Amino acid sequence: MSYFDKQLKIDLKMKNKMGYVGASFLGSAIAILSMLAIDNKKEKNQYEIERLRAQHQQQNQQVNFALPAQTVDFTEAAQRTVDAVVHVKTTYELDGGYYTFDPIRHFFFGDGVYQKAPRIGAGAGSGVIISDDGYIVTNNHVIDGASKVEVAMNNNKVYTAEIIGQDPSSDLALLKIQEANLPKISYGNSDAVRVGEWVLAVGNPFNLESTVTAGIVSAKGRDINILANGPNGINAVESFIQTDAAVNPGNSGGALVNTNGELIGINAAIKSNTGSYTGYSFAIPVNIVTKVVEDLIEFGTVQRGYLGVSIRNIDQKLADEKGFSNLSGIYVAETVERGAARNAGVLPGDIIIKVAEQKVSTVTELQEQVSRFRPGDQVLIAVKRDDKIIDIPVVLRNQFGETEVAYKEELELQDKLGGLLENIDDETKSQLNIENGVRVAELKAGKLRSAGVAKGFIITAIDEVPITSKDQFLEILEGKSGGVLLEGVYPNGKKAYYGFGL
Repeated sequence: MSYFDKQLKIDLKMKNKMGYVGASFLGSAIAILSMLAIDNKKEKNQYEIERLRAQHQQQNQQVNFALPAQTVDFTEAAQRTVDAVVHVKTTYELDGGYYTFDPIRHFFFGDGVYQKAPRIGAGAGSGVIISDDGYIVTNNHVIDGASKVEVAMNNNKVYTAEIIGQDPSSDLALLKIQEANLPKISYGNSDAVRVGEWVLAVGNPFNLESTVTAGIVSAKGRDINILANGPNGINAVESFIQTDAAVNPGNSGGALVNTNGELIGINAAIKSNTGSYTGYSFAIPVNIVTKVVEDLIEFGTVQRGYLGVSIRNIDQKLADEKGFSNLSGIYVAETVERGAARNAGVLPGDIIIKVAEQKVSTVTELQEQVSRFRPGDQVLIAVKRDDKIIDIPVVLRNQFGETEVAYKEELELQDKLGGLLENIDDETKSQLNIENGVRVAELKAGKLRSAGVAKGFIITAIDEVPITSKDQFLEILEGKSGGVLLEGVYPNGKKAYYGFGL
């Protein structure tokens, strides 16, 4: 072997060694960077958990303690509230009137067609003034379907009220009268209410204005299955405060207050075979009321956040089946595609034990806590998994799987269509050789499904108008009436047309 061959061999060996060293160094660097990235992600997640925990604890610190039983003075609480509870009177058209025909008069005089006046019905309930400029909370069932709503004050003044908004799923409604400097009731904190605590029910039972009754809180988080689900299957929120304060027909929409005169609930129902009070009455917790009121004022409809889970209470049968030693918490049977829980990392088999730092033991308690948040809100959920407690930050979504809040008209239109729409990317456009369109990502009962539209359909035009975005699609259909023609294409390239009426 020549000198040059030997030197070349030595150089190659050195290069190989250097290559091994370089590769080893590079591998170590990648490993270190990966570990740092993982540690940074864990640190960031832990920071987010601690931030949410502090935020939720601060929100939950608004505690109001009623006076102990031996020092209760009902007169103070009654004086603070009785003028802020109003009598709500409603008028209903039972029919739209009808026509009669007199053939003899028509033969001799050419007329003989008469319209009867519509039959009128009336109802009554109670309401609570929550602002000095005239906002009043009542039950939805008190004013639902009314053609006219009047509010009678404790001083006998009567006002015509405007219905600002309704939420059938919580049985709450918001009214407005044009007046200033009105007496109002301050909000309490229904989370701080304790079983056995004294409370007052203020309302107008049997049209007897300004009636006050007393009792104690018998239970919390009651689900008595009296509220029907809202439009398009929106789940009813039932987590009532149960009391033995006498509540009768006409009390609906009135105030449940603690001995400090603070509003802790809106009286909503009695459970009775006779239709009158027999020992049990139920009120909607004020912490639900405040959220509903804020949404109705700002958006005209309630912005309800969803976890996107199928859940059930843990009873003895489930505990035996799964081997649980504790019956507290809510079992996650499954998570929903595009749902908030699945996206955040909640798994089937998890047991939810806290929502926003509030312990939850039943489905109704969980629903009450989640109902206080809007789509897009980040909430800390604590779950038990394999005997470990895990904190999971969850960004809530609406029933369509979106994190954005929407105004009344948009939500009503989406409910009517029954579809979740999403913008498409440039790659999809290129594959299908189209320039624009929006995809039907999810479907439920509604106009789209009834017309025959299937999941995945890309709408390229409405009534021959090209569709470039989801917002444009909704904007075109808002306020539209009559027939609608959709043109589009499926992922396999098949073109299709669908028509329906609005």
